Amino acid sequence: MRSPGVAVFYVLLVILLTMASVQYGLGRLPGDIVVDLGSFYFYVPFTTGLIVALLLGVVFWFFRR
Repeated sequence: MRSPGVAVFYVLLVILLTMASVQYGLGRLPGDIVVDLGSFYFYVPFTTGLIVALLLGVVFWFFRR
């Protein structure tokens, strides 16, 4: 069984890379949640986070082999 630190590291890495990808142009994919009520703006990059997590999973899978 893996330590909880590995899972925390993976989740933080996904969050960090999702924030960076949204900052530098990957945001606003279909499935991302955007609520814009004038003075209130709420954005949840759900699809972007899913894509980043899948890509990281593939990269880590290749390194483990």
